[in-house]
Amino acid sequence: MAEQQTFTIQNRERIQAVESTFGRTGKMLLKPGRFLVGEGCLLKLCRRGPKPKAFFLFNDVLVYGSIMVPGLWNNNQKLIPLEDVQQEDLEDGMAMPNQWLIRTPRKSFYVSAPSSEEKNAWMAHIEQYKSLLVQAKGFPTDGAAGNFAATWIPDMASAICMRCSKLFNVANRRHHCRRCGYIVCKACSKSRALMPNISSRPVRICRACVSRVHEGKEQGNKRAKGKHWKKYSVEDTPTIPEFETSSDEESSEQGYQVPTKWFKSPEDEDYSPYCYIKAEHRNPPISGL
Repeated sequence: MAEQQTFTIQNRERIQAVESTFGRTGKMLLKPGRFLVGEGCLLKLCRRGPKPKAFFLFNDVLVYGSIMVPGLWNNNQKLIPLEDVQQEDLEDGMAMPNQWLIRTPRKSFYVSAPSSEEKNAWMAHIEQYKSLLVQAKGFPTDGAAGNFAATWIPDMASAICMRCSKLFNVANRRHHCRRCGYIVCKACSKSRALMPNISSRPVRICRACVSRVHEGKEQGNKRAKGKHWKKYSVEDTPTIPEFETSSDEESSEQGYQVPTKWFKSPEDEDYSPYCYIKAEHRNPPISGL
């Protein structure tokens, strides 16, 4: 009983400390039944290259944000329910060693740990608490591997449009297709599609994806004509994105590397409570793939 009370007090203090780093711009993280599993810094591959981000793993959500002042001030808080997370192990990259892919319906991105041990620890912790959460909520253990957001190809990966091959310059800027993640020019991404898993508003997609969607619509109509489904049935009316023209927003992120720290919890006693990064990872590379 005394140990449980001590853990409850320490956990509350840890979560409140995390909340304070995000200030008024962050969401309230303290809630009944939630505890902080670990915190640390991972490299996140953004559109302009790898950026150090502060990550906080709770038993039900994964939170991360841009590091403004290490340990004191974080910004641009993102919160991902663990039941929405799907991980994929990857080979080491030149600028992203010990990397893996985090997929969610709204956003997918690459992350990198300072060492293979920390990478394995992060992936294992995420899978462990996702599994416990899914079981507690009674969700299917296999999950729905459905609509995950496309992973954006970094800006530095291509100097030309990946659809028409025109060179990017001051006048011809880079954009990203939200459906395939390709780097495209404005002329090749004039269309907008409604993708509910990403945004409630129509988002930018390239002309190749427009063609694929229309082809899928035609094939869906042909299949529907060949079957005798009940009128107005769900299967007889496939959902197809609607297109329109609108403007697009750009975003950039900044960060700084900080140590990784694991906390003991009622469900996890096997991992070391602390895990520190190597000195050479305090100034990670920001260019090259």
